[in-house]
Amino acid sequence: MLPMGGISILFNIARFIAAGFGGGWIPLGPGTFGSLTALIPAWLLIHTWGVVSLWLAWLLLLPVACRATYVVLAQEKDMDPSWIVIDEWLGQWLTLLIIFSVLPAMAIMVILAFIAFRFFDILKPGPIKMIEHMGPDWWSIHADDLLAGIFAGLTLLAGYFLFSVILA
Repeated sequence: MLPMGGISILFNIARFIAAGFGGGWIPLGPGTFGSLTALIPAWLLIHTWGVVSLWLAWLLLLPVACRATYVVLAQEKDMDPSWIVIDEWLGQWLTLLIIFSVLPAMAIMVILAFIAFRFFDILKPGPIKMIEHMGPDWWSIHADDLLAGIFAGLTLLAGYFLFSVILA
């Protein structure tokens, strides 16, 4: 059993993770800053160890993010606080993973991935809006961002291949 201090330490670690390692505590546009801060480690992982390292990091982060969100939400009145942005990390990374699993890592694609992900995350078209409230709160916070990441990644890939055909 953990001493009481241990519980607060674990809760504070969960809060830090849920806040996107602090990015969610930036007062203006925490979701945008969460997505931006997610790009830095993603770019470093891809350029240091390749796209497989980002896949491994994403697969590790997904359950950690879900658990951190679950722990934090137990103490929150708001079931989707704006400072929880680890879901933006997951969605933004998924956008990058979809793109860079097919295309070489290029800075312009990172910029486009950020724009596309924010577009789908903010507007929540069709099924993204529907999934936003499906399941328990700790999951639905992540689900809409994961789907936004998939939409953004597939849209960018389709656009890339469409322009490749047109310009060929």
